[in-house]
Amino acid sequence: MSFSSDIKEELSKSNTLADKTQVKAELIGYLFTNNTTIKKDKNLRYATESEYNINRFSKLLSNLKINHKITLEGNSFVITLKLKELPFELEMKEIGENKESMIRGVFLGSGLINNPENAYHLEIGFIDDEIRNEVKAILENDFDIHAKSLDTATKKSIYMKDSEEISKLLALMGANKGLLKFEDIRVQKEMRGKINRLVNCESANLNKTMNAAIEQIEAIQKLQRENKFNMLDENLKEIAILRLENPDMPLVELGKKLKNPIGKSGVNYRLKKIIDIAN
Repeated sequence: MSFSSDIKEELSKSNTLADKTQVKAELIGYLFTNNTTIKKDKNLRYATESEYNINRFSKLLSNLKINHKITLEGNSFVITLKLKELPFELEMKEIGENKESMIRGVFLGSGLINNPENAYHLEIGFIDDEIRNEVKAILENDFDIHAKSLDTATKKSIYMKDSEEISKLLALMGANKGLLKFEDIRVQKEMRGKINRLVNCESANLNKTMNAAIEQIEAIQKLQRENKFNMLDENLKEIAILRLENPDMPLVELGKKLKNPIGKSGVNYRLKKIIDIAN
């Protein structure tokens, strides 16, 4: 199963069916999503390919004693019912204080979440942009969870690509097992990222050191070819010979090998002076 399916399976088993106010709020969340359509004949239709979505939706309807019918159309499960069967209006005020239940409902209704091993992306589609904006405002103002809006000709949705925001939403909905798995993957990815950055940094520093050594050796060899090497003062000659004999040696170690040892900056100064003379 996909990571998204695992989350929906867990949420579909949420132990909230005994509280009818939570049931209503979650059901309204389902009905706010773009998997719901209202026909001209006042029939309400909800379609999904997820068996967890449809089973949970059916339980919510049954809990409120709302008559409905389940059919299979291709790969989709479809629930249909008469709009007049709903004992409430499809309005945000109907959810009362059960905002977490409504958020769980909209995610179960049409939410998708990528496998965090690949990318961080969570998206929920809505029946229209007004509902979308209201849900987005609730997430931000009530729960400090920030999402972005997506508007196309066929889609009104919110989405998150920030792992911290996705993590907060999973916690809000009560997907505790999914949250633990998400956080485990996130920590591993961050560690791999840090290791890769360290390796890349060390490689870059090594390349920089090697390129500098090559430039130093080429400058020294140029002075030798042009019979100008002996014109160098004794300090520069000494470090030049050491560099030719130890092309891979760090500057610190070169400084220690001098008759009168000096530090890294002193060695660097002398080698740069040799390059300047050669140029």
